[in-house]
Amino acid sequence: MLTHVWGLLAHPHREWKQIQHERETLTHLYAHHVLALSAVPVVCAFIGTTQVGWGLGGDRTILLHPLDAFYAGCVFYLTILAAVYLMGSVIHWLGQRYSAHPSRRACVIFAGYIATPMFLSGIVALYPIIWLCLLAGIIGLCYTAYLLYIGIPAFLGISSEEGFIVSSSTLAIGVLVLEAMLAATVLLWGYGERIILSIL
Repeated sequence: MLTHVWGLLAHPHREWKQIQHERETLTHLYAHHVLALSAVPVVCAFIGTTQVGWGLGGDRTILLHPLDAFYAGCVFYLTILAAVYLMGSVIHWLGQRYSAHPSRRACVIFAGYIATPMFLSGIVALYPIIWLCLLAGIIGLCYTAYLLYIGIPAFLGISSEEGFIVSSSTLAIGVLVLEAMLAATVLLWGYGERIILSIL
């Protein structure tokens, strides 16, 4: 379980080659990687918002009721899982113009591994100061972009120049998805059960 996490962080070039030689299924990816790692920001945010409280770094904090945080966390978790599949579909769509023609399954698996730094950056939500969470998110996004830039050329079987174009397009769409998720997260974790009930 989570066998590639350290490799992607410590020696991503070597790890990408190993991942490429594996014949992984979507079920295995979600069961052994995505489901566990995507729970990191959700669980940490639940603990942080119910025990420490949202804050800007001053004395004033906003504590959420555990039930409110639980409902918001469930929606946040499902949103993360859907976002991984969405980004895999984006890579699949962008990759159709090249000769490799990767399957959607392979693209979703690729997206699941790329998202690893973003998942791990959610640890800071244990102490949910807004500026600290934003800083961790930016660092996670930068390393995710690095994994994308070094991984996409070999994954699609294209040159580094073409890989740069595909990676930049993927990253731009990914940032839009991330911004939408952040906006939803602020609403969900900030207003709790009332927002969930209004959606339902």
